[in-house]
Amino acid sequence: MAIGVAEAFTKRTIVRPEIDGYPGELVRPLALRDGARLWMRPVRPDDEPRLVALFHRLSPRTVYERFLAPFRRLPAHWYHHFANVDYRTRLAFVAEDPTAGGGPLRAVARYEAGDAPGCAEVALVVEDAWQDRGLGTLLLDALLRAAEERGIRRFTADLLAENHRILRVLGRLTETRRRELDRGVLTIEFERRRGVERLLA
Repeated sequence: MAIGVAEAFTKRTIVRPEIDGYPGELVRPLALRDGARLWMRPVRPDDEPRLVALFHRLSPRTVYERFLAPFRRLPAHWYHHFANVDYRTRLAFVAEDPTAGGGPLRAVARYEAGDAPGCAEVALVVEDAWQDRGLGTLLLDALLRAAEERGIRRFTADLLAENHRILRVLGRLTETRRRELDRGVLTIEFERRRGVERLLA
């Protein structure tokens, strides 16, 4: 039992009000199926080193599923791009672990609006040890709802056709509008499924 940790790591610790336009109202506690507790919050510019650390904890398989390429490292400017968003056309939620030193990130879900009005590309990655615990489902549900509040209702994602884990998550939360398969990569266009109960209060 670790009541002290949860109480010490409060929402006030997570939100950095000095960041202009930071949507602190989107910060939420996460309770996973196995009882683990994390904080979900919008990404901040000072998360850049945490994003680097998360990437280097990912297995080669998870890296390939996320980037569709066998990267061993990412260009530094990618991390800067990932950590700096406008919270409207580009938004990312991170899952921060309050029980570990430095508050490491265990997962990231993001969308980036494209040229088509009301449409955005979605990406999700969960650290290997935290997969199959419901974390990705919670983050994606929150991300799609936040996008809708910002006028984005259609989404696209590129994923490996054999990535059955994410396909199950998408099947639960979304309605597929279009699918295209090209050399093992599945491009899906989808909308949030209506009638699905909000997973986070």
